[in-house]
Amino acid sequence: MMVENEVIVQKIIEGIQEKKGKAITVVNLTKLHDAPCSYFVICQGDSVTQVNAIALSIRDYVRDEIRVKPYAIDGLDNCEWVAMDYAQIIVHVFQREPRAFYDIEHLWEDAEIAQIPDLD
Repeated sequence: MMVENEVIVQKIIEGIQEKKGKAITVVNLTKLHDAPCSYFVICQGDSVTQVNAIALSIRDYVRDEIRVKPYAIDGLDNCEWVAMDYAQIIVHVFQREPRAFYDIEHLWEDAEIAQIPDLD
């Protein structure tokens, strides 16, 4: 069964919100010819513990809700920047400083960028 990318993105967002991830940004790259994937989902946590919790929440939530697993997860060893590969969707879970430093949203300024409000 093929799950639509938009459904996977929505479940990833819910998994982030489950652990109070902040500053969620969805970068829609579907209209760009040279893009490495269809979507980036970017968020941040305030500590190693929270970044780890967000990444594991995304993995478990998406698997439990729609039976989709990431192909790879990298960065759990230090949890400054965790990247999760869902084929056409790449998730980036950052701590605040590395996110500001790499500023990957702005590498794709011609893409459609949506900011998801924090749930406080």
